[in-house]
Amino acid sequence: MFSKSVAGLLFICLFLVSFDIKNTRSVKLKRIVIDAGHGGKDPGCNGKSSREKDITLAIALQLGELIKTNLPDVEVTFTRKDDHFVELHDRASIANKIAADLFISIHVNAGPEQFLGTETYCMGLHKSESNMLVAQRENSSILMEANQQSNYDGFDPNKPESYIMFSLYQSANLTNSMILAGQIEEEFKTYNQRYSRGVKQAGFLVLWKTTMPSVLVETGFLTHAEEEVYLNSEKGKMHTAYGIYSAIEDYKQMIEAE
Repeated sequence: MFSKSVAGLLFICLFLVSFDIKNTRSVKLKRIVIDAGHGGKDPGCNGKSSREKDITLAIALQLGELIKTNLPDVEVTFTRKDDHFVELHDRASIANKIAADLFISIHVNAGPEQFLGTETYCMGLHKSESNMLVAQRENSSILMEANQQSNYDGFDPNKPESYIMFSLYQSANLTNSMILAGQIEEEFKTYNQRYSRGVKQAGFLVLWKTTMPSVLVETGFLTHAEEEVYLNSEKGKMHTAYGIYSAIEDYKQMIEAE
């Protein structure tokens, strides 16, 4: 059963774009791409004793194992399974080439030391300065890429005007992306007892060119002392992975319902 908050989200999405959900009724969830954010020369954000790239990889691998064990009919592909750098456009290409049905990018957040909680993003135009700052930080990975100008049409992650292009972005997969994001945040609240900062939209390059429902999950703040300890613990990593897995399981049941 969906919670009241998720049910409300479902109702709104169905009312606005009901044809999207109807069109997915006969679709099977066969392939999922799990993207561990950052890696290699790109550490992501840092806590006092940890790096984003290490935590995202651990959570991604555990999520993959949960899917393989409990949903054996679903094929899991990782953008990386060890500590190496993968360019952002290549992450989307991996999903597109295998015609994945879901793309999930896992990250850890950073901010003022009092900030805490999870938040899940879908591709879109940011509606607040804080959303913009998260996107800028995650997109800054392209500054480590050799052909960034050609790969991203001159996009500069540090220039707010570069994000204007996302105002023209319309995704046929936005409805399902928003529903999955809502389910993930609901699982974090109910199963993990985490503080949820909600479902948001922003211009993430790693989601930009995917051709399937896609979300970017910020699993907590490494700059918050208690959350850093939690995300570094085996319990924290497994609970986070399980929260995402449980949302995927519910999403799968929904789109495959007759």
